Amino acid sequence: MLIRLDARSRVPIFSQVVEQVKGLVAAGTLKPGDQLPTVRQLAADLRINFNTVARAYRTLHEEGVLSTQQGRGTYVLEQPLPDVAEQRKLRRARLAELTGRFLEEATRLGFGPDEVRRSVETEVAAREAVSGG
Repeated sequence: MLIRLDARSRVPIFSQVVEQVKGLVAAGTLKPGDQLPTVRQLAADLRINFNTVARAYRTLHEEGVLSTQQGRGTYVLEQPLPDVAEQRKLRRARLAELTGRFLEEATRLGFGPDEVRRSVETEVAAREAVSGG
């Protein structure tokens, strides 16, 4: 499962796990019925405390995203399909989160707004050239 944590972020690690799992579900990367790693396995993979993952899974269970069945595992629940406007809203929120994290890191590295803007424009142009669009 592709989860990337930022230990320097002001967002608690368990919240990062919760939001990223929700993002993977919203993007369709995790589908209803998919089994997630055990709490112990994910904690080991992410190199974080077992209790942090347990708290994130518990939160996702309470919010109706996951179903945890003792002795059987943790699974993604069937989600009601959001309407197109809600899907757009979720995707935009995820993009805003990614952009915010990117800008925080760029600022930490000492880059100014103009340098960041030029770099992003260069990368977007390069990707458009490769994809032909």
